[in-house]
Amino acid sequence: MAKGHRSQIKKERNEQNREKRPHATARFVRVSSSKAKIVLDQIKGKSVGEAMAILAYSPRYAADIIEKVLKSAAANAENNMELDVNNLYVEETVANQGPTLKRIRPRAKGRAYRINKKTSHISIYLNER
Repeated sequence: MAKGHRSQIKKERNEQNREKRPHATARFVRVSSSKAKIVLDQIKGKSVGEAMAILAYSPRYAADIIEKVLKSAAANAENNMELDVNNLYVEETVANQGPTLKRIRPRAKGRAYRINKKTSHISIYLNER
């Protein structure tokens, strides 16, 4: 038989599977995942300060969103895990595809063209050096 109530078993399992690294996620962001990946590849492996500087001067729209996620991940590391922000670096970056907003553009002769407005889920994982 099971050892304890179902909620206790799930709680123990979730504790084991919980992510140990400081991270932050922005979901349903109105930028395509391919455009976000271009910016994320620039900051992967860099220290948090260096990544902030790269994002501050990047002309891409996704850079503003990713900067917010990076600040949130650094704040999570500092406040929740008592880590020093100066020792952190961007270990892993993920931009997964979110749901697509489907819109219609009217065209001539009663036709309609489809416009796909893509969204993405952006995650940043930090670690200590």
